[in-house]
Amino acid sequence: MAPMAASWTRFKQTLSVRFLGWWKIPLIAAVRPRVEELDERRCVIRIPLRRRTRNHLGSMYFGALAIGADIAGGLIAVERIRRRKAQVSLVFKSFHAQFLKRPESDVYFICEEGPEIGELVDQALASEERVGRMVRLQAAVRAPDGSFDPVADLEIELTLKRSSRGAI
Repeated sequence: MAPMAASWTRFKQTLSVRFLGWWKIPLIAAVRPRVEELDERRCVIRIPLRRRTRNHLGSMYFGALAIGADIAGGLIAVERIRRRKAQVSLVFKSFHAQFLKRPESDVYFICEEGPEIGELVDQALASEERVGRMVRLQAAVRAPDGSFDPVADLEIELTLKRSSRGAI
């Protein structure tokens, strides 16, 4: 994909996430997430460290970290569900975090379980029951050399169920 096309695609994906926040989940809009990367295999979301996401110690607040994990862990499923024009209820059942160090700059939430999430969407569409799986993510900050420096290992349990009331 050409750089301009990729940039435009990420912009539209970011607007879509923020619109979901404004429309259904206001806390998502409050942290101003940005889609850095989204494809079939991987999702990277950035939440800026700013007044609304900072705690009293100057690092990213736990609630903002949970929102970032929510978005990165669910966005791959949301995109697959939208493409299939399906109606699926998406909910997170559990959350586990191992904090490694204080995130004192913008945090990137990285989920690389796209194929597994795709299989879960397929299972949900083929079943009348709620299906779920643990999704592993990493929260990281950018190191001076541009690499990711992990600040937390996260796990959320993504559950999906076919719905007649509407998607997501």
